Amino acid sequence: MLIVDAHLDLAMNAMEWNRDLRLPVAEINARERTRGLTDKPDRGNAVVSLPELRRGGIGLVVATQIARFVTPDNPLPGWHSPEQAWAQTQAQRHWYLAMVEAGEIVMITDRAALDTHVALWTDALARGADTGALPVGCILSLEGADSMVTPEWLERAWGHGLRACGPAHYGPGRYAHGTNASADLGSAGGELLAEMDRLGMILDATHLCDAAFWAALDLFSGPVWASHNNCRALVDHNRQFSDDMIRALVARNAVIGGALDAWMMVPGWIRGKSTPEGTGCRLAVLIDHLDHICQLAGNADHIGIGSDLDGGYGREQCPADVTTIADLTRVEDLLAARGYPPADIAKVMHGNWLRFLRDAWPRERPGGNPRFDGLQAC
Repeated sequence: MLIVDAHLDLAMNAMEWNRDLRLPVAEINARERTRGLTDKPDRGNAVVSLPELRRGGIGLVVATQIARFVTPDNPLPGWHSPEQAWAQTQAQRHWYLAMVEAGEIVMITDRAALDTHVALWTDALARGADTGALPVGCILSLEGADSMVTPEWLERAWGHGLRACGPAHYGPGRYAHGTNASADLGSAGGELLAEMDRLGMILDATHLCDAAFWAALDLFSGPVWASHNNCRALVDHNRQFSDDMIRALVARNAVIGGALDAWMMVPGWIRGKSTPEGTGCRLAVLIDHLDHICQLAGNADHIGIGSDLDGGYGREQCPADVTTIADLTRVEDLLAARGYPPADIAKVMHGNWLRFLRDAWPRERPGGNPRFDGLQAC
């Protein structure tokens, strides 16, 4: 079955972790272990690569650009000016373009391209054909909007293929505050959302602090999803959605992608001390979060996968039964074991994300449809 993963930091891994994602995961990890790299806590523990995506039938992903701006008093890692952050996202974009040139991926920017790509993959999977040579479809999303020097820069990014944007990430942001921070949207955040509305860009509600979340839903009239978010009722932290937030997203016809970062899955995780085995973090826990959303919604129309695997962590902080991202295929059986019928399982694995995208991408945009500049540099 085709799998859609709505959140993967592919370019971050390629450009900041210096991983050649065309290689098998085992080779990426072997190189890092052989060199004794310790600059990142997840060195030698990668689970994501392009061959593993193909092996798991994960033919379509939402792939990120990410670069944070930090003020002098912000202890988080990041860039010292919005212009530097923009330049970092453009380096990431050019990695995606290089992978397009190499035939490894294809950029998906509209409904026609989406339908063509999905047909290619579903046909190959139905025939049991080898998917090892198929390109992985990538939809560009910006995680944290700090790199937009002004809201007007969004149109330039749209022309480069950006189709979704999460205004916040961790900490205070230029347009919205995110995880572990708190503030209402200011005028800049409102301007950003207005420009996203005009362009037809998808709002990713992931990481928005509570105040910014509610303000954004009030101000933004376009399509909303949450690419990678779990449930506060199961793991009590501001990074997760409360039941009221989930209900509000359901009312907006959003889809919420269940994430596989262990600290978001199981309560009481202590960074650097807890282990997936010691906390009982397994893929089945993901089903707990997805099922909680289903119970609130009264159906299975608002859940999907947004794994966030290799999103700054690796095997040391993901489900114990995940060796590579190809293990997402096991979600199908786990859902069946919980009593989910085949039609609902298909919704979770790909159907809900595809329905959302087809609804979000009409054939004509009343506000104008800036063209995708393809391989142009700027």
